[in-house]
Amino acid sequence: MAAGVDSSRSPLPGAADTVAEPIRRSDYDVTDTVQVSSPAAVRKAVIDLYHETWPEARTETLGRAIDDFERLFTGRLPGYQGVDTVYHDMQHSLDVVLAMTRLLVGYERSSTGNARLGAERALMGIVVALLHDSGYIRKDSERDVPNGAVFTKNHVARGARIIAQYLPMVGLAEWVPVATRIVHFTGYEVPFPLIRLHDPRDRKVGHLLGTADLLAQMADRCYLEKCRDRLYVEFVLAGIAVRPGTDGVQVAYGSGLDLLRQTPQFVQSTLKDRLQGAFGHAYRYMEPVFGGTNPYMLAIEQHLVFLQELTRSGRWPMLRRQPPLFTATDTPMASVRSLVVDHLTGIWARPAANGVKPA
Repeated sequence: MAAGVDSSRSPLPGAADTVAEPIRRSDYDVTDTVQVSSPAAVRKAVIDLYHETWPEARTETLGRAIDDFERLFTGRLPGYQGVDTVYHDMQHSLDVVLAMTRLLVGYERSSTGNARLGAERALMGIVVALLHDSGYIRKDSERDVPNGAVFTKNHVARGARIIAQYLPMVGLAEWVPVATRIVHFTGYEVPFPLIRLHDPRDRKVGHLLGTADLLAQMADRCYLEKCRDRLYVEFVLAGIAVRPGTDGVQVAYGSGLDLLRQTPQFVQSTLKDRLQGAFGHAYRYMEPVFGGTNPYMLAIEQHLVFLQELTRSGRWPMLRRQPPLFTATDTPMASVRSLVVDHLTGIWARPAANGVKPA
């Protein structure tokens, strides 16, 4: 374990220690200092942190990667349609990149000798964070696919192929075998014990990446609204929320509100199995960056306490935020809702749908 980070402490402060959430803007990071819907703002924040930590390293590659990411997600990169998933939009990926950079910096500040990652390994980790959800993006040859959410179950493997194609373009070809493995720490497609990495520092970068992905989305100011209104529709189109079976329709999430009611269990299991367990309390590396505190974990606790209160009181209309959405399409929510209606209508109209079976 790196020096300076105490992983034995409780992962979250108790509810009694939770303070009222300060007002922050919906498309800003957890500290309300970086606009994570803006590639330019994230570019500056990430490069500043990277240069401060590895002053001898050049930052041109990092700047180019963020620029190329913007072209890919906005549909300006030839061969790709741009992002159209409403939960996994461009803001989410930029939020993850910022969190990943902070974790990398915190780890490096806490480490000495051979445990340190070095500038190039850290650069590789940031680029993988940029592209970790690129597998949701449809190619031009996939115009017949209604929405990128259809790729939910294999989006990490798809993203790994994009990463393998991209890294040689920015002088990181030798990192392809590592990068295409560690991206799977953000998903559920490959069991973590089967991710083969020879250097423990590479596995550490994978743990930081998986941690950054979870911290960024669960600490998002509008996490609860996004689960209800956006993640649910992605799960419908992916065949996760509702799916046909031989003896009837299997329903895992009957609505966005149903998904939200199950979110506390997801958060708790994620804390135990991933953030604390598989990733070895890697979230603690935020603390050297923030003077011993962890604003991400505090925000997650606040969300969980608020959600538990909503569940008890039934005051769901209190979730009334309508955060901005950053996709390559003009009317993303209207489009995806229409797709969801068509999808569900088709499922319930099938002859096999003669009953309902809980998933």
